[in-house]
Amino acid sequence: MVNIAEQMTELNNAAVLSAARLSKLSIDSAERLLALQLGFAKSALGDATRTARAATGTQDVQQLLALRTKAAETAMSQWLEYARSLYEVASDAQAELSKLAEERLADVQRSVTENVEQAARSAPAGSDVAVAAMKSSLAAATAAFDSFTKAARHAASFTDASVKAAASAAPKARRR
Repeated sequence: MVNIAEQMTELNNAAVLSAARLSKLSIDSAERLLALQLGFAKSALGDATRTARAATGTQDVQQLLALRTKAAETAMSQWLEYARSLYEVASDAQAELSKLAEERLADVQRSVTENVEQAARSAPAGSDVAVAAMKSSLAAATAAFDSFTKAARHAASFTDASVKAAASAAPKARRR
């Protein structure tokens, strides 16, 4: 039989490990976002500089209009890539957070189930109804969480497919 002090130690260790994983995930995601933003800013500044230089050398209005059109197309393409990359970082972070939450919940459910089983073994005679009610409540909570998780995964999958479809349709629309 495991005593309360050991259970609390295990619980605290698991919480510390989860907090460390959450912190690492947050820092890694922030680092990716910062790198993405700096890269986009550098690219945008370079493009603006090249466009300004080219504009100073234009001889007529037609060249200037063509330059403006090309600059707008380039900027739109970069914005789409930037948005796609932002979505990818957010999606990856969300998937990792979901995984961490599911693992923690599974650990908590396992611990609660073990405690309910232990309580059932040491429960006095006649407490069968209370133990059955606790087990039923635990099963209902587990089923509800599983349904919620499936719905969240379905929504994330639908969103991901929609973003990918929109991203692939954008270059086709520009070619016309």
